[in-house]
This record gives sequence, structure tokens and C-alpha cells, in this order.
Amino acid sequence: MAAAAGRTADVPFHGAKLLLTEGARLLTCLRDDFDHIPFPAHWDLPGGGRDGAETPIACALRELHEEFGLILPPDRLRGRAFPSHQRPGMISWLFAGQLTPAEIAAIRLGDEGQAWRMMPLAEFMAHPRAVPHFKAWIAAL
Repeated sequence: MAAAAGRTADVPFHGAKLLLTEGARLLTCLRDDFDHIPFPAHWDLPGGGRDGAETPIACALRELHEEFGLILPPDRLRGRAFPSHQRPGMISWLFAGQLTPAEIAAIRLGDEGQAWRMMPLAEFMAHPRAVPHFKAWIAAL
């Protein structure tokens, strides 16, 4: 998965998500069950919306730290842009990387979400309450 910087450099981005795996499992979070958020009570990937003028990788890493207490170096991730599902004319980024067992053991859920789990990739892809457009992004990788 190569960063599509040449084609996306001039397109504003909305946010960034992370596909973090260990073997055939990926890090997921069960979203809060509030009516005012998109996809309440759905299984989601780490990440979220851009703050200020941060870069896509800075956005993804900030969200990872806020949501799971993890700090990863940027050189462990590779990214790809996708059309934003929330903001027409904007893009969102998906960064992929590997987690170690020690990093998984260090995860601490932040103040968003009901639960987290290392979910088998096949289960996420078939889950009726997984955020649907992330299934398409993962399949496109």
C-alpha cells in the first residue's frame, strides 16, 4: 500500500484511520451507543477526525494515543487515501501497520468507545455491525 501523495497532496483530508494487525487479528473498538454519532454501537477502527493543520499521520497517531494509549513511530505505518464518506470533496487516510504482543498488552481504552478487542480480520469483514465503508477500504488494500 503506497501513499498516494502525488494525487492527494492538494485535496483536503477529513481524518485518518488505522488498520493495526497482529497475525490475522486487527485492533477494533466498539463505538459508543449515542444517537448523535455516526454508526453508534458499531465495530470501528482506531482513528478519527483531523485537528487543526495536523498531517494525516499525525492525526492517526494522536487518535491512537487518545483512544488506546499507544504510541507508535510513524515509520511503522504506510498509508493510502480514500474518498471521505462524511465529507464530499475530501479524503480520509487509512494507515496500516503491525502491533507486537507487548503493545497489545499495553492497550488502555480511552474515554471514547465501549470496548476494544483484537478481532479476527475475517470476523470484522463479515460482521453486520462493523462500520461498512472500512470493510471496503480493507478489501481495496
